[in-house]
Amino acid sequence: MAYSKQQRRQHIAELQKYLYSISLFDESIPQIMTDGNYNNETIQAVRAFQNKYGLPVTGNTDNDTWKKIVNVYKEHLNSDPSLLIVFPSRKHIVKEGDTGSVVYIIQAILDEISRKYNNFQSISVNGKYNNETINAVRVFRMRMGLPMSDNVDSVTWNLLAGLYEHMNRILK
Repeated sequence: MAYSKQQRRQHIAELQKYLYSISLFDESIPQIMTDGNYNNETIQAVRAFQNKYGLPVTGNTDNDTWKKIVNVYKEHLNSDPSLLIVFPSRKHIVKEGDTGSVVYIIQAILDEISRKYNNFQSISVNGKYNNETINAVRVFRMRMGLPMSDNVDSVTWNLLAGLYEHMNRILK
């Protein structure tokens, strides 16, 4: 049975997906778009991968290169969960009126704490730093011995994240 152009494009797209995924964990591999074309970007990504993993640097995907790409991809997928840095910076302050993913995560952590500890009240997780969130932050800060404030700074964030991690490690 002949190898069709469509099958070739599908295999190239699969290769590109693997290389792109690997590039998320390894900055020495250039990020490429998945388009099913074995273009110069793909050749450069294959060369970088071959160089990194001690394979002959040809830019061609031979059997050894393919097997190594698949193995490295699977190793990344099956490795320990990646740590995710969510809080923007040490100087950042989350405050009333803020919205977005950091607020969602703060609310989710506060709500999860309320499920584990009776002296914390459950809150809505809606991504809006509103009065309900302010009150939960005040209670959290007070129980952690922090100065009274409505805001989440990096110190408050570190305590929230630390308690959340502790709860997931110890209390499960």
